[in-house]
Amino acid sequence: MSTIKIKQIKSRIGAPKDQKKTLDALGLRKMNRVVEHEENPSILGMVEKVRHLVTIVK
Repeated sequence: MSTIKIKQIKSRIGAPKDQKKTLDALGLRKMNRVVEHEENPSILGMVEKVRHLVTIVK
């Protein structure tokens, strides 16, 4: 499978607890951090849940 790079572009302050936990599960704890994950349905679902806080980096 291919990998995707995910970058947190907005602050988690004010986000609901479930979205904060999703960011933690993705490994994003600070702004402008980039993490790399395998592109699978579970990761894509987590990215979709917090799509307003993150972006996919090429």
